[in-house]
Amino acid sequence: MQRKRPIEIPSCKDCKGRSKSKLFCNLSANELDKLSEEKGDNFYKKGQVIFYEGNRGHGLYCIHEGKVKVHKLGDEAKEQIIRLANKGEVLGYRSLLSNEPYNATATALEDCVICYLPRSKFMELLGSNNDLSFKTISLLTDDLRNSEDKIISITQKTVIERITEAILVLKEKFGLDDDGKTLSVTLTRREIGNIAGVTTETTIRTLSDLKKSGIINLNGKQIEILNLAKLTRLSNIVN
Repeated sequence: MQRKRPIEIPSCKDCKGRSKSKLFCNLSANELDKLSEEKGDNFYKKGQVIFYEGNRGHGLYCIHEGKVKVHKLGDEAKEQIIRLANKGEVLGYRSLLSNEPYNATATALEDCVICYLPRSKFMELLGSNNDLSFKTISLLTDDLRNSEDKIISITQKTVIERITEAILVLKEKFGLDDDGKTLSVTLTRREIGNIAGVTTETTIRTLSDLKKSGIINLNGKQIEILNLAKLTRLSNIVN
């Protein structure tokens, strides 16, 4: 696919996103040079699938630019967003480590540039770098904890708690625009509902109630946080 605009991919050593990567932030200069030699990169338009649930994984994906959702299909083909990923984060590592098909689908939330490292090269690096092995285990542990937290949220929290928590998750993951209040990611009401585990209709109604209460403002698909303290209290997040 032709890129919408020319994008020059820096070496792994010079990549600004690497500082945000839990896996590659502490690799040696030689290891980073080797990664740069072996990696490829692809451009994905908003809405384009990066990999499909059920397909066999052949490499590791690292987001250079853009935002990605990882989602599964549940009963009656209902989508459930299980993870959001940003610049510097990696995708597909669980499939590589288990040598099993992807257990979810990854889709670009906006135009993305994503680097790709073949499985053989990642496994070779993993076998020669103990620190990288520990970081990979840490990622898997984080996945398990997040899954457990998601189950608790869906089964025990009220709708308003789940929706407000979803907004705070988006703020934590993607940050705010320069105005300091608008979420720096644009999602449909359906996608927000998929994160929270509620229907689209309930999401629309709850967001409208939050707007009437002066907690948020809605500008099309964009969400502005007007009262962060009250939003946090409503989410009932326990740190």
